[in-house]
Amino acid sequence: MGVQTELEAILLLEDGKVFKGRNFGCSGEIIGEVVFNTSMTGYQEILTDPSYCEQIVTMTYPQIGNYGINSVDVESCRVQVKGFIVREYIGNFSNWRASGNLEDYLKKYNILGLSEIDTRQLTRHIRVEGAMKCIISTETKDIEKLKEKLDNYPSIVGRDLVKQVTCSKPYFFNGSKKNYKYLVAALDLGIKLNILRCLDNAGFKIIVLPASTSPDEILKYRPDGIFLSNGPGDPSAVGYAIASIAELIGKRPIFGICLGHQLLALALGAKTYKLKFGHHGANHPVKNISTGEVEITTQNHGFSVDAGSLKKIKSTRYKISHLNLNDGTIEGVEYPDISAFSVQHHPEASPGPHDSRYIFGKFTEMIDNFKR
Repeated sequence: MGVQTELEAILLLEDGKVFKGRNFGCSGEIIGEVVFNTSMTGYQEILTDPSYCEQIVTMTYPQIGNYGINSVDVESCRVQVKGFIVREYIGNFSNWRASGNLEDYLKKYNILGLSEIDTRQLTRHIRVEGAMKCIISTETKDIEKLKEKLDNYPSIVGRDLVKQVTCSKPYFFNGSKKNYKYLVAALDLGIKLNILRCLDNAGFKIIVLPASTSPDEILKYRPDGIFLSNGPGDPSAVGYAIASIAELIGKRPIFGICLGHQLLALALGAKTYKLKFGHHGANHPVKNISTGEVEITTQNHGFSVDAGSLKKIKSTRYKISHLNLNDGTIEGVEYPDISAFSVQHHPEASPGPHDSRYIFGKFTEMIDNFKR
């Protein structure tokens, strides 16, 4: 059960640094952007988060796989990461909900895993040098050949990754079994299941729409509010969503999370930029400016809203509502004149703390007070 393969694997970073380890999951060769996640649990939720499209995730916690895999702890219909790096893969899992091991799970979705490397050294290297492209191979040890392939692979910057993870057609997440107070149209930019569950718990009936849905099509559903989901990659590359959001502003209350937060700011005329190594983990302190309280949050993003560019927005007032206490980046913005607000962190917190769960109730209050 969960016996690890003996196949050697090599990891080459864009700057030439090399790590050698053991392969688990599928073998082969993959290229993506390498990032690290500081969560101690929740590897299955991380693996299935669409925001990790085109990224190879390194877990800083040293032992991964010890509680196996189950059918509940998922954020989408499949594994979304490009690859998975751990210090020690544990195949002999133990958990009452587990139905299988991590290696078989990766094989099911054709995902390459790398273990037995110094993940602390890799993490420190990324912190100093920044997130970068990398290639993992079980097929060759020829560094020059691997470097050529890596050099020819496109960066995440400027690429529209949303089209790889959005739904193909509209669907209702929840039915008519209970009386919902409001209908919300959720633009699927790579939406997590637990966000949908939290919207459901807050009393919303939810119609999930493809990211390319036009404003007219969205409004045909007569939603009471519009939700902009999380998702992968460079927000400035998703021009069609930015244009749609710009047309919807002021017509319905709008709430955005993560990528949705960035796209709302772009639609209003602000700018975004790429963070050096991003925020990925379940332990990031964020200050709520209104209350002065510090919330421990789950985060997963590689881009941020530029604070200086917010000052150039002329169409509406804004107020920064949350700040990251690690690096001072923006974690939330409110736009009171147009009934819109957004947060960079993940209030649905799966996995992670529930300090920010109140934000879904804030969306309900905004719709309560909205006048068409």
